[in-house]
Amino acid sequence: MRGLRLALDLQESVRIAFGALRANKARGALTTLGIIIGIVAVITTMTAANGLRNTFRESFSSVGADVLYISRMPWVIQDDFFLYRNRPPIDYKEARELEKHLRGSAVANPTMNGRQDTKYRSERMDGVTIIGTTEKQLLVSNAQPAVGRFILPFEVNYKHKVCVIGNDVRKGLFGEVDPLNKEMKIGRTTFRVIGVMEEQGGSFLGGPNFDRQIFIPITSFVGAFGGLHGRQDVNIAIKAPSEAAMSDLEYKIIGEMRKLRGLRPTEKDNFSINRLDTLVGAFNNVMGVVLLVGLLITSISLFVGGVGVMNIMFVSITERTREIGIRKAIGAKPLSIMFQFLFEAAVICLLGGVIGIVLSAGVTAAINASLMPANLSVPILFIALMVAVSVGLLAGLVPAWRGARLNPIEALRYE
Repeated sequence: MRGLRLALDLQESVRIAFGALRANKARGALTTLGIIIGIVAVITTMTAANGLRNTFRESFSSVGADVLYISRMPWVIQDDFFLYRNRPPIDYKEARELEKHLRGSAVANPTMNGRQDTKYRSERMDGVTIIGTTEKQLLVSNAQPAVGRFILPFEVNYKHKVCVIGNDVRKGLFGEVDPLNKEMKIGRTTFRVIGVMEEQGGSFLGGPNFDRQIFIPITSFVGAFGGLHGRQDVNIAIKAPSEAAMSDLEYKIIGEMRKLRGLRPTEKDNFSINRLDTLVGAFNNVMGVVLLVGLLITSISLFVGGVGVMNIMFVSITERTREIGIRKAIGAKPLSIMFQFLFEAAVICLLGGVIGIVLSAGVTAAINASLMPANLSVPILFIALMVAVSVGLLAGLVPAWRGARLNPIEALRYE
């Protein structure tokens, strides 16, 4: 019986709340403005964060999750930089020796890289990334040639002047011309184009642009741009048989590298082993801080909107003091009065949240079209609506409590 009475009281409170909103459309619309701005800010912040994560994943999709990368410096430096700057570079001889020791258990691919100006006839591109590599590049990377072919083993062994260009290089130098078997200048050396890599997307926040790269045999790279011992730093990509085998493989690599570099048991490693999850973890940590700061800043808009809702609810209670007195005189409970005004505040903020979501959809479409891949997800929409309703309940709590405590006799006397 008590539950039925409570349900009837709630139904009556809802009916009265909606009636009050219909009677004050202009005031309700102005009240929702602060909530709309706050919800748009919150959704845009969360959508942008998801968009950055999507862009990050796309930008580094060619970096395999089952590949270990050996280099002189770690990808993410958390200690003092000066602890790493004096490390000796990994030379080509060490890379080849490690490749021999790992033969049969993992695929090892040494690479060198640098920047050179490139030219085809009258067209020129400056500062293109040149990667000296081997035929095993395709085994440790997810990227494949879209046109033509990749470097072959005999071209590495005999230092052939051939190259495989990225999609941006093809567009910048060749335009509509078929680049296959055309000769182009890389630095001062002439190379013949044998393939074009598939498009991998643009750069990520100033990071590497995988479409603005040219692959050449590592032996040709050494002959054209650098020496074997220390003048160029070699990086080694090692593909594990499976992700489960990566830990054991890492220990094996550490042991082999320490032997190759003649390190005593008490000496620290003077090389680094990097993996994709290290990069992803560092990125997620940074994005977590950025998202937290962004939400704290955007929450100011919601706070201001909540204050506006609270003020309007105080005004509404003052204007309807006599109505509250009449309801109490005919038997309305304080809880029923409180629910009426709480529901009214929640509905105002919910409407603001719905309008904010609609506007956010337009903002998200603009971000997706011009900046980065972004979309509205169901969890984000659910969180936005819950935040809007929560702001309404918190903003209406004090005014509703004040209205519920009004003395019915004094309320009836109010003019």
